[in-house]
Amino acid sequence: MARGSDHDITTLSQLEALYGVPARRSVIKETVRITPEYRAMIEASPFVVLASAGPEGLDCSPRGDAAPVLVVADTTLLLPDRPGNNRIDTLRNIIRDPRVALLCLIPGIGETIRINGRAEISVAPDLLARCAANGKLPSSVVVIHVESVYFQCARAVVRAGLWDASRQVARDSLPSTGDILAAIDAEPFDAAAYDAELPGRIDRTLY
Repeated sequence: MARGSDHDITTLSQLEALYGVPARRSVIKETVRITPEYRAMIEASPFVVLASAGPEGLDCSPRGDAAPVLVVADTTLLLPDRPGNNRIDTLRNIIRDPRVALLCLIPGIGETIRINGRAEISVAPDLLARCAANGKLPSSVVVIHVESVYFQCARAVVRAGLWDASRQVARDSLPSTGDILAAIDAEPFDAAAYDAELPGRIDRTLY
């Protein structure tokens, strides 16, 4: 796409002229603390997307649990770091830039919760114990000091049909993770064997 044309929005004044002034309630819904109502919605969310930034660029990481992903403690959120691929992209970013943003999804609910704050990584025994699951401790806990929290209206979820079962995509209609790796890996790779072993590997390393 050509850049630098008269159709590009390049200044805040142009942007604000295009979109106008936000509705009053779109502004007042943002708070600097977790209200009881926001707490209820955060604790109902089993899936969170955690965004961070670092010298190598941006990162957006999915986090999920059967129990609430986020444990609310006053104006602080605790996000346990469960077993994963050990890339630790998010954790590397937090070490160098504590700013994070979170998007909380609640199955069947259109509204999402957006949270901004600053994070630190802790291995304090009491925090690890508080975030234990299935009798296992997380490797660490991301402690998030909330600076703003607000709900996002349901339009995006409604447009996407995210919770509409009739719009779910069959997994076998898309490339498998084995297929993706086989196409990228320069070394010989058995995609079928990888895919066959994946469910069991996930079960064994879930917590």
